Amino acid sequence: MTTSAISNAFSFSTVPHIVSEPGAAKRIGVYVSQHFPTARRALVVTDAGFLKTGLVDAPIAALQDAGLTVNIFSDVLADPPEAVVLQAVDNARKNEIDLVIGFGGGSSMDVAKLIAVLTDSEQELKTMYGIGNVKGGRLPLIQVPTTAGTGSEVTPISIVTTGATTKMGVVSPQLYADLAILDAELTVGLPPKVTAATGIDAMVHAIEAYTTKLKKNPLSDMLASQALTLLSNNIVAACEDGKNLAVRQAMLLGAMLAGQSFANAPCAAVHALAYPIGGIFHVPHGLSNSLVLPHVLRFNAPSAATQYAELAEIVTPGVTGSIEARTQALIDRMDEIARRTGIETRLQQVGISEADLDRLADDAMLQTRLLTNNPREVTRADARAIYAAAL
Repeated sequence: MTTSAISNAFSFSTVPHIVSEPGAAKRIGVYVSQHFPTARRALVVTDAGFLKTGLVDAPIAALQDAGLTVNIFSDVLADPPEAVVLQAVDNARKNEIDLVIGFGGGSSMDVAKLIAVLTDSEQELKTMYGIGNVKGGRLPLIQVPTTAGTGSEVTPISIVTTGATTKMGVVSPQLYADLAILDAELTVGLPPKVTAATGIDAMVHAIEAYTTKLKKNPLSDMLASQALTLLSNNIVAACEDGKNLAVRQAMLLGAMLAGQSFANAPCAAVHALAYPIGGIFHVPHGLSNSLVLPHVLRFNAPSAATQYAELAEIVTPGVTGSIEARTQALIDRMDEIARRTGIETRLQQVGISEADLDRLADDAMLQTRLLTNNPREVTRADARAIYAAAL
């Protein structure tokens, strides 16, 4: 690393306490007693599908054994709309909640963050959108991911669907949790395609953080590199044998490290172009990212080839050749992972046609929070061309 890279000023924030161990969620009562000894009424935030698995039963019993009253909010939907967030906040207020625990994928954890900041606040949700607009404090917050993908357990970001299809982000330091618990036992039942899409989402976080234009720094680079190492070495194995706890724990750790990285060195055009696909066509977020990833990498290559070449050496050990050849190796490897894991690779496979491209491009250009970080400027024509290439 050059001296100039080290001397450039930067700031870095993350969750203060992290536990990474299979079975850790069953001891959540002990962690609550350690970190929040005065907490009495917990709200577990999850979705109906995860609640049905029964995997949350043992953690709830552990909380009750620690003397807590536990309420459950399980109405979280993918790409959570504002109405769900407000319903959850109402639930928390009625039950006088003093501890919030997110149990699930990114949507459940994102809703948990907003419950924590809204329950004791008079500020309205609509005034929180954007960067740094949350006023005041929040309730104690624990995050327990059940997918290895979003990294939401260690990010200060919450994504909400604000209209019929539009997504907005709340980005504020108050959204960092107090404690994140990574427990692979909660992820063993994930189907291979979900494992693949969420894992590629985490890899995108690492790739975009490593190449972000404005806030790239030595710590975010180190985390992104380690995240990509863990994720690229384990994603295919996790899809082929979902009961392998060591592989699952490595995926969770990789996703979290990627989350720590992009929380400080933000994502860019892959996410900007993925959001309209999810918002309009209800395609899962990780798959939306995967569908546009190779095409955004090709578009960015003139501005980010050196960094892409460095990442290629992580995901394809032993790769040699020119910067251009190694950049192509990164694109090929991400393409190969998508194909080997069996997820969709073309927009047409998720119901998108040529007639939809203009609307997608228009929506993508609204994602200025993300596009401003991209290593190469994206025009509307560029966005449409990327979608066309992915069709």
